[in-house]
Amino acid sequence: MAEFIKIYENKPNEAAIAKVVKVLRDGGLIIYPTDTVYGLGCDITNTKALERIAKIKGIKLEKANFSFICHDLSNISDYVRQIDTSTFKILKRALPGPYTFILPGNNNLPKEFKKKTTVGIRVPNNSIALEIVKVLGNPIVSTSIRDDDDVIEYTTDPELIFEKWQNLVDLVIDGGYGDNVGSTIVDLSGDEPIIVREGKGSLDIL
Repeated sequence: MAEFIKIYENKPNEAAIAKVVKVLRDGGLIIYPTDTVYGLGCDITNTKALERIAKIKGIKLEKANFSFICHDLSNISDYVRQIDTSTFKILKRALPGPYTFILPGNNNLPKEFKKKTTVGIRVPNNSIALEIVKVLGNPIVSTSIRDDDDVIEYTTDPELIFEKWQNLVDLVIDGGYGDNVGSTIVDLSGDEPIIVREGKGSLDIL
């Protein structure tokens, strides 16, 4: 059964963050808060953990469109090809924030994603998520935890999330109520930005 720990966003506890990072390094799955909906994540470098997430989502790993949660812009450049000035300006305006940007991937992508030409990048405006990736030292691969109920697409209450996911993951973070609107997804891999999904993030950044 998963561990359930409370972390306060305004001052994430170092020991609690260290515990989360240990779970990730050991190949565990976590559910954690972002600036939009709660996410299901694992260490980007752990194949077994990536396979577990794909299995939970019922998809083949190589077909999965997971996001990479990064700590900052320099973290992003580890996994994407050279970013032009106009793209960089958009990222700088928008991040950290409730956006997923689709960018051309480079050769540093983990082997499971080598066939992909693009990668979804997130730098959420949530100190718990950012602290986890900062201490971990590399991004976490993430996907939103959707609800089976069509009316409530995303569960926002951490205790209900724990109830539902406790036997599927290793640790659930209670970081307060989540949002129920996903990130705005913008494809920046071509000549012009394309809005893939309008979510929480404003389109004024484009």
